[in-house]
This record gives sequence, structure tokens and C-alpha cells, in this order.
Amino acid sequence: MVTRRIARLNEQVRSDMAELIAREMKDPRVAGLISVTAAELTPDLRHARIYISILGSPEEQKATFQAIRNAAGFLRTQLAARMTTKRAPELHFERDASIERGQRIMHILHEIEHPEPERTEDP
Repeated sequence: MVTRRIARLNEQVRSDMAELIAREMKDPRVAGLISVTAAELTPDLRHARIYISILGSPEEQKATFQAIRNAAGFLRTQLAARMTTKRAPELHFERDASIERGQRIMHILHEIEHPEPERTEDP
């Protein structure tokens, strides 16, 4: 059961992480469009699962995700300065493919709505 306080902290962590990744990280491996889609804190506030969606080539996605995981200590320190809790949660990052799935569905719907005319070859 998620209390109001945890729900509020989830949103704060999500928002702060999105800002930190976009503005504070200077790692050159971070490429492509990155979205922090959600954050889930445990009831004791010691762990936070951060869901990240990365758009780009598979190589860029892998390198970006690895760079973010490697920067977990830096991000946790920066997050601690922004939070009002006694401790900063330990960060656990997970990939979220919901935006990619949504784009794929939109592409399929567009193809259904506007089908390409069939090409017939004259012998």
C-alpha cells in the first residue's frame, strides 16, 4: 500500500532524477532521448527503483544505461542534497520500454490508416 507521503516522494525522486540526468551528468556515453518514467521507493525509504526509457540505437541505449548505472553514486549524492528525508535511498535502475512500444504501436496504426499502394510490375 502506497501512502500519500511515499507517493509524493516517488514523484519528487522521479522529477529530480530526470533533471539530474539531463542537466548534471557530463558523461559522453549518455546519448539519445532519456526519460525517467517512474520511481518507486520502498516503505522504509532505503531503496528506490528508477525506471528509465532510452530512445536511440541499441548500442546507444546500452552505453547510456551503463553510464547511468555507473553514475548511481553521484546521482544518489545529488539526490540527497535535494530530498528532505534523513537518508537518500539506494538507487536501482531498470529499463522501461513503454515509450518504444508506444511508438511502435503508433507506427503500426499509421500504416493501417495510410497503407502504401501495392506495386504491380508490368511484364
